[in-house]
Amino acid sequence: MMNGLLAYCRPGFEGDCAAELQDKSGALGVFGYCQTQANQGYVIYRCQAEEADHLGRKLALKDLVFCRQFVVILAELTELAPTDRVSAIAMALLESPSEIKPLGDLRIETPDTNDGKELSKFCRKFTVPLRQGLRKAGWLTERESDRRPTLHAFFLSGQSVLLGYSYSYNQSPWLMGIPRLRMPAGAPSRSTLKLDEAFQVFVPVYEREERLQSGLNAVDIGAAPGGWTFQLVQRGMMVQAVDNGPMAESLMETGQVKHIREDGFKFRPKKKNIHWLVCDMVEKPARVGELMTQWLLEEYCKEAIFNLKLPMKKRYALVQEYLTQMTEQLTEHGHGRFELQAKQLYHDREEITVHIRWL
Repeated sequence: MMNGLLAYCRPGFEGDCAAELQDKSGALGVFGYCQTQANQGYVIYRCQAEEADHLGRKLALKDLVFCRQFVVILAELTELAPTDRVSAIAMALLESPSEIKPLGDLRIETPDTNDGKELSKFCRKFTVPLRQGLRKAGWLTERESDRRPTLHAFFLSGQSVLLGYSYSYNQSPWLMGIPRLRMPAGAPSRSTLKLDEAFQVFVPVYEREERLQSGLNAVDIGAAPGGWTFQLVQRGMMVQAVDNGPMAESLMETGQVKHIREDGFKFRPKKKNIHWLVCDMVEKPARVGELMTQWLLEEYCKEAIFNLKLPMKKRYALVQEYLTQMTEQLTEHGHGRFELQAKQLYHDREEITVHIRWL
């Protein structure tokens, strides 16, 4: 039997995902090793079966920057017969721990690669027969249950699949860990999807009505042409858009946007009534992190979402350095408890998105 964790990540960031897994699992007393290949879109972390289950419970997905989803590996099948994949998968599950049976849901997934995309049609077609077969075998609950672990079938090809499970309280709610967002009509740039996804990831559903409500005041630094401002306007907020560049006329016509042509690093609002500060500037990440921290410490805003552009090498080490610096400053000079989260979102590229708020 194959033991360990399977972690999904952005292709090209396997090394960063692996470094993070080894670092965070080591902090929990588990010491394994990673298997990676460049641009494959996933990492395998090898450890003992009981250690993998321990990580499945205790290694918080929300605290991992470069991992979209991770599952505890149950089995690897490499020679599935196209005529009867269902029986082979059900047989492989016989060796699984009894405490995870029955599983509450099924997700059939692939790596986020071109080869994976070619498998997506097969995966959609195969979902119903596999679900029916596993329910008949007693491996799945009759109805989807969020109180039981989720079974993941991660297909690498039509004949090769990794089987694993994730706990319902420690998983991404989305297939492959990717929220499916549509480019909204009227948005000035595709960067608008980054902030939309950030709100989905960092603000729980049950808190959105309060924290993303109409009428809140917001500041967008480095706003032009308005991709992130668009998301704030769509939610009914009043926005100060700070940028020397031009803003989309459609946003200015809403009456919700005040365009301030000023250096984003020098601008400060006249009143300390800002709830959201957002920023997607192409600047040195340490400089952006310092600016965002200053705003929070000086109590100009309650929550901030911003992107940090990453170098080509030592990305995980530098991310840890940036996040540690911000944490230390907020702890030492702040006025209370705070929450800091960071994630490489699906719509990010060579960057990560950070969210900080006062509690």
